[in-house]
Order: sequence, then structure tokens, then C-alpha cells
Amino acid sequence: MDRNVTHEELEAARRSFHELIEGATAQSLRRPSNGTRWNNRQLLFHMLLGYLIIRALLRLARIFDRLPTGASEVFARTLNAGTKPFDAVNFLGSYAGGTAMTPHRMELMFDHVVDKLHRRLDAETDTDLNRGMCYPTRWDPFFKHYMTLADLYRFPTQHFNFHRHQLTLNA
Repeated sequence: MDRNVTHEELEAARRSFHELIEGATAQSLRRPSNGTRWNNRQLLFHMLLGYLIIRALLRLARIFDRLPTGASEVFARTLNAGTKPFDAVNFLGSYAGGTAMTPHRMELMFDHVVDKLHRRLDAETDTDLNRGMCYPTRWDPFFKHYMTLADLYRFPTQHFNFHRHQLTLNA
């Protein structure tokens, strides 16, 4: 893994998030997004959420990497079976978070989580970055069957870039 590339991706996403928020009007934030049931403000929160969940996913990968080989496979299959409830919680969480949280607060949270990810990435050893587990591939198009910590550090920016194209802030 080239850590510098990941650091650059995190910073590019941070700049993009700030530009999106700062260029948005109250009206454009209420506009429906393209291809989701969220409005632009809710989708921006969902994009932030992709970064917020990474710390939990990193912890899970560290735990499952130390368990017997099939443990994360069983876990991933179980989560895949629960895709419908996950989709509902995912929708409602981003709907509520994007409705309640101000855009300014989203910016502050984005900066905070990106700073933490930079520090954590710098502290990882190569051995740590190769730890991993199986993930529920039905939950997100960027989840692979098996993901290492290195993969997980890149996931939120892939998720961010995908959803950025669904925003209709300048439509």
C-alpha cells in the first residue's frame, strides 16, 4: 500500500467536501439527489458517514483477523442475509443525520475524522495493513469479499466519489 496515495485521496475528498458545502445554497441542499431517495443535504451526510464508520470497520477487521479462518465468512454471510434491514437503517440514519445536522457541523466532523484517519494510517505497521476479514458484499458496491485494513482506508473515498456524482447541487 502506498500510504501517500491514501493520504492524498483523503485530502482531495476533504477539499471536495468543503467545496460542495460552501458552494451549496439552502435551496440546493433541499433538492433531490440523482439516483437516491435522499436530498442533497442527506446525501452529503451519507458521504460523511462513509468515513465515520471506518474506525469501527478497522476494529472489526483486527478482531476477526485473530479468530479462526471461517469466522468472518460466517459473519459476512449473516450480514448479507440481513441486507434489507441494513438498507432501511442506512436510509433512515442518513435521512435523520442529514436533516438534523447543519452543513457546517458536517464539515467539522469531516475534518475531524479525516485527521484521525491520517494519524491512524501513519501508525499502522505493514503487518496491520495486511490484516483483514470477509465483508457483506451486498451492503455496498465497494465492499469486496475479503478486505484488508489497507483496503478499508481507501473504501470511504471510493464511496464518497461514487455518491458525489449523484449530487444535484448545481442542477
